[in-house]
Amino acid sequence: MNPLQRLRHVLDGTPVDRVPNFDIFMARAAHHIGARLSTYYLDHRVLCAANLAVLEDFRLDIVQAISDPYREAADTGLAVEFPDDGLPGNRTPLIADHGDLGRIRFPVSEFGPRMTDRLEAIRTLHTAVGAEVPVMGWVEGALAEAADLRGVGNLMMDLVMNPGWVKELLERCVEVEMAFARAQVEAGAHIIGLGDAVASQISPGMYREFALPYERRIFDAVRQLGGVSRLHICGNTTHLLEDMAHSGAEIVDIDWMVDMRRAVQCFDGTVVCGNIDPVAVLLQGTPEQVRDAVRANAATGGRRWISAAGCEVPDGTPAVNLLAHHEALLEIAEAGR
Repeated sequence: MNPLQRLRHVLDGTPVDRVPNFDIFMARAAHHIGARLSTYYLDHRVLCAANLAVLEDFRLDIVQAISDPYREAADTGLAVEFPDDGLPGNRTPLIADHGDLGRIRFPVSEFGPRMTDRLEAIRTLHTAVGAEVPVMGWVEGALAEAADLRGVGNLMMDLVMNPGWVKELLERCVEVEMAFARAQVEAGAHIIGLGDAVASQISPGMYREFALPYERRIFDAVRQLGGVSRLHICGNTTHLLEDMAHSGAEIVDIDWMVDMRRAVQCFDGTVVCGNIDPVAVLLQGTPEQVRDAVRANAATGGRRWISAAGCEVPDGTPAVNLLAHHEALLEIAEAGR
């Protein structure tokens, strides 16, 4: 069975030869091939080389065009800094005042260089492995994109003080994300991941009002083109699980602090992906601790479970631990035969 076949079987709830490994690689992938982070973020050729290398060396079941959360924001006009070998960042929100919203041109029909670079990455990865390995594109959730443009602190105040204005901003953001998701599927992405990390910081009521409806619209756009949708909200989403089950995502990532058993119960019929502790186990643990974590998840995950760290594989994670993840999945498959 190849990785693309494994994905399709897991989505259908039918047996696989082994559970897929969907670890998310970014900085760890760049440094695996000796590349500087700035080149990984800004040059799709480096991103593709890094992802193809970790696919092979760590026996993954996915290649991905994910890099950082600023592609859409940068093409909207946000000033993003890219240190030579550090994480990108922004010091000044693009939307400093509510009146700024009217002057901003959102890239819906014409993408800028950073969004276009991701499309080139997807085309390259699809050409290289797309007949056998799932290619994953990525978009920001509308709420996450709003936080990138407005600043997290400002947006949190706006949710309480100016909810109507926030919805105007979200409408502009969701149109960008829907268009970008469609373009990535058309470029060859089998899966579109949606990152909405800021949603873990709000209440269930706010999630239902300011995040969930927009996630659903983006996933509807993906589904209409035959793509698979993957929801990724970092952090403790225990309080949101029941609502996340209505996002329309076919795969839902679960971070390490969420109880896997409870997540499986909430997402009946949806694939649950996770949830190895990326720091305490994958980065700082031993290979045997990694195997133990994978076995524990396998005991509760069932047929609709994909193995992965709860969030991005940390930079500096030992290769032996990453290989232990794969080895544990092989051992579980062999034990089940």
